[in-house]
Amino acid sequence: MKINIFIMLLLSAVICRNLDAQEKNNKVYEAVTKFDPSRNPGQDVKEAVVEAERSNRRIILDVGGNWCIWCHRIDSFIEENKDLSELLHSKFIVVKVNFSPENKNEKFLSRYPKIPGYPHFFVLEEDGKLIHSQDTGKLEKGKGYDKAKFIAFLKKWEPKKNK
Repeated sequence: MKINIFIMLLLSAVICRNLDAQEKNNKVYEAVTKFDPSRNPGQDVKEAVVEAERSNRRIILDVGGNWCIWCHRIDSFIEENKDLSELLHSKFIVVKVNFSPENKNEKFLSRYPKIPGYPHFFVLEEDGKLIHSQDTGKLEKGKGYDKAKFIAFLKKWEPKKNK
């Protein structure tokens, strides 16, 4: 009798654990598409890593703020160039990281190289490891961005292997 109860408890624990793992795997990733001083970028990156590993993409941290005109220009540029937008989102998960007087996210950003200006991109491997720091000023052309340079940047840092 005691063995049967033990086996039932053990089976219940295994089933609950499997259901919990299944629930986590079925959780839909919600992209961080706005600079929000109240967000926790460490948690945002953890969630992006899960999605990046699931979808075989790398991560781009887009550091900036609502105060930054070039941040708005880069967002508009990406949105207006559908082929570029499709390439970006098929190969990368973009996580917006706020930098503003309300929240500079200094502790989080201290693990990355110094940022010369905003917006700034950090390219992360799907496991969250930093592989490149990109000054977006090098992608500019006039009062906007150069599509060929931007596409070359994305192609250079896109994941190299398909799983």
